[in-house]
Amino acid sequence: YHARAMGNPLRDRRPLAELAAKGQVFEIADKISNFKGLAEIVEADLGSLDADKIPQDWRDAALTGRLEFGFADAQQRVATIEGEVSVTIDAVCQRCLDSFRLPLTAKLRLMPVSGTDQADGNSEFDVWELDDEMVCPADIVEEALIMAMPLAAMHSVAEECGKYEPVANDAEQTTRPFADLKSQLEENR
Repeated sequence: YHARAMGNPLRDRRPLAELAAKGQVFEIADKISNFKGLAEIVEADLGSLDADKIPQDWRDAALTGRLEFGFADAQQRVATIEGEVSVTIDAVCQRCLDSFRLPLTAKLRLMPVSGTDQADGNSEFDVWELDDEMVCPADIVEEALIMAMPLAAMHSVAEECGKYEPVANDAEQTTRPFADLKSQLEENR
């Protein structure tokens, strides 16, 4: 007897309606390296650093979360996906050009629809267009986190940034080029 190796249900493509009908819940505890598209984006970003400044363990960053499939309506015609996923990636600050840890979190309240379906105007959910009725939960997780990435990653606290320079509050250092303009105009009248 040879048992077939069990696949990873997070990576299996299955009909959306089946996942919703079962009320399928996925608890996610994985590494960024297992999400190819997200890992490629992080690797490309870190590629701008000198080799000795690239964090060696960036591929091992823990990606965690939960996805829950269900229905938005009592007739069970409109499937939904709810949950939250998060990861802390290594990124390059666009201000100081050093690496830093960037937490990403994506909260999901999705109403997946295929090209023929119509969203019923339920504003509680974001409409997510699908190419077909088959979904791969790992792809949903990956796309949500990619969309959560900022266009320009920067330290969230300015003091942590290598280019941070405190602003002087000294009033004497303030240049006011037009401060005397009013008095000069009055003198010339």
